[in-house]
Amino acid sequence: MKAVTWQGKRQIRVEEVPDPEIQHPTDAIVRVTSSGICGSDLHLYEVLSPFLRRGDILGHEPMGVVEEVGAAAQDHLRPGDRVVVPFNVSCGECWMCRRRLYAQCETTQNRSHGMGASLFGYTELYGHVDGGQAEYLRVPYANFGPIKVPDGPADDRFLYLSDILPSGWQAARFAAISEGSTVAVFGLGPVGQFSARAALQLGAARVFGVDLVPERLAMAARAGIEVLDAQRIDDVPEVLRERTGGRGPDSVIDAVGMESAGNPVAKVGQHAASVLPDFLGRPAAKSAAVDRLRALSDAVAAVRRGGTVSIIGVYSGAVDPLPMRAMFDKGIQLRMGQCHVRRWVDELLPLVLDDSDPLGTMDMASHYLPLEQAAHGYEIFQKKQEECTKVLLQPGRVSPEVYPGGRGAAALTAV
Repeated sequence: MKAVTWQGKRQIRVEEVPDPEIQHPTDAIVRVTSSGICGSDLHLYEVLSPFLRRGDILGHEPMGVVEEVGAAAQDHLRPGDRVVVPFNVSCGECWMCRRRLYAQCETTQNRSHGMGASLFGYTELYGHVDGGQAEYLRVPYANFGPIKVPDGPADDRFLYLSDILPSGWQAARFAAISEGSTVAVFGLGPVGQFSARAALQLGAARVFGVDLVPERLAMAARAGIEVLDAQRIDDVPEVLRERTGGRGPDSVIDAVGMESAGNPVAKVGQHAASVLPDFLGRPAAKSAAVDRLRALSDAVAAVRRGGTVSIIGVYSGAVDPLPMRAMFDKGIQLRMGQCHVRRWVDELLPLVLDDSDPLGTMDMASHYLPLEQAAHGYEIFQKKQEECTKVLLQPGRVSPEVYPGGRGAAALTAV
């Protein structure tokens, strides 16, 4: 089969690799119809290379059709079922899973690295599990993980249940949003977009979105978000205070993470760790890494006293300097972590199935590309070129025309 493989920093190649096979009775094989390129994939593309091996199959936002099911998963799945695959690999039965903390599944935890549950396509830190940017995917614990969805509607309607939609929803739920509250979202990439839309859905009276990419700002504005262009504002927290009666938003969501703009020194450190030989780069990344914290620092500065900061952007630094004095003095609540995808599915499916599309799933992807164009997709998403807001890779398809639901995206017709 064809799969998207990592070959080095900013080096992506589609290669022929062996087809996956059932290895355990709880496995299933899924023929992938769509697989998103996530902002977290860009961390692999740019700064987390010490924990990757050449040839690793990337991707953790897949959906498709079940082709084969192991004996122990047949009560949950049948060949022909259309499914979305959550990015967490979780068993559904352990102590953590019974408490709906699926990103901390004890069955798939990576204790040798001190990390949580395994993830599809996400480095040896998270289990070294083959990813879903491929024609086929082996799904461990298919007796629990895959989410069955109906046939018919476009993949966009459901695909984002794999990661970015529940991640945005979790960020909003963790932000302690109440009816009539004010919320600010730093970072309007796909997760930030869904965080902002979720905040409105959960009753926020005003939601502010902060970014510096025109296409992202325009997308958020279409959804009713009050946008702030960080390139045109010297002090974003001060502007947010001015717009909220001098206090600051009740809740702030950091949907940016480790590669925030505005931290040149930390950026140099990240680059150095990513280009060192693995035997030097891995210890540096584990024990000395410093994230770019501008977004998090601004979130802490902006939130009102006694408010909540919810962090859904990915961080990996071991020695990040946090503004502890401000955090303590303001008495803020802080919640964060990998998304527990299956925890939120029951809340999200009715919204996804609603034909009015209240969370705007059909207004997210800008580019629909065949698998063979994955390297181009990574490049334009990382460099924010071609008005790219989200890339969906669709194996087995070609792309000559304009996709009717997108803004200049390539049309995809089955070959």
